[in-house]
Amino acid sequence: MKINQEDIPVAMQNDGTIMRNLAGYGGMTVAYNELPAGTDFTPLLKGLQNDSCHCPHWGYIVEGTMRVIYDDGSEEVLRAGDVFYMPPGHTAIVEENLKMIDFSPSQELEEVLGHVGKMMAELG
Repeated sequence: MKINQEDIPVAMQNDGTIMRNLAGYGGMTVAYNELPAGTDFTPLLKGLQNDSCHCPHWGYIVEGTMRVIYDDGSEEVLRAGDVFYMPPGHTAIVEENLKMIDFSPSQELEEVLGHVGKMMAELG
């Protein structure tokens, strides 16, 4: 089973952001995201448990840099070429324009993306 990143359906798009995702990979959702520097997920996660993402992610940074902040206060920077596992309980800030591929459990990801969509509508 394979798909080209350009064939993954666009879930959200605006001002330099393209978020593509497709469920159906053994209970996982594959995503290919392009996010501009300065993207901060923190305000979009407010209202979730600990105001953070409860969905784990496994992935690869194709281009750019992203700082991940965990619920325990620890932080790490993911850079181009890094393969990562992001456990539940995190938020992230894009430091350099980012392109990344990740795989996430579909149910948890849908819960988070549903909340993010509501917060984006509220914040305008």
